[in-house]
Amino acid sequence: MQREFSAGGVVYKMENGQRIWLVAQHSQHKGWVFPKGLIGDHKLRETGRETAVREVTEETGITGRIIEKLKPVTYFYTWQGEKRFKTVTYFLMEYVSGDTADHDWEMSQVEWLPEEKVIERLSFKSDKIAFEEALEKVAPVG
Repeated sequence: MQREFSAGGVVYKMENGQRIWLVAQHSQHKGWVFPKGLIGDHKLRETGRETAVREVTEETGITGRIIEKLKPVTYFYTWQGEKRFKTVTYFLMEYVSGDTADHDWEMSQVEWLPEEKVIERLSFKSDKIAFEEALEKVAPVG
């Protein structure tokens, strides 16, 4: 069984006194996810932090600043008939700049959602676990 290591971002920004979160719909499997990608698939010795920032920018058009590393999440999936075990390290990030219209082909849609809508939109348990931890790390609004 092949092992994979990815990194990504759980990104938020403040808008009109409310915290909103970045989510994206994957072009292939159509699931709603947080942006992530394989560590080191673009650059030799790329760190998880570097991968997370790069993937958020590529897949969503948004540049984020890392606040804190979240606990890794793991899951199994099958790719071309081969079972794989994936570990994803997400980083809590704060929006710096960018526009969701500048996302790449890997995502068919990218949206900012209010906190109360994120869990119901996310498609996978691993993303929901990461989001719940991110919520514990941010200060309450108001």
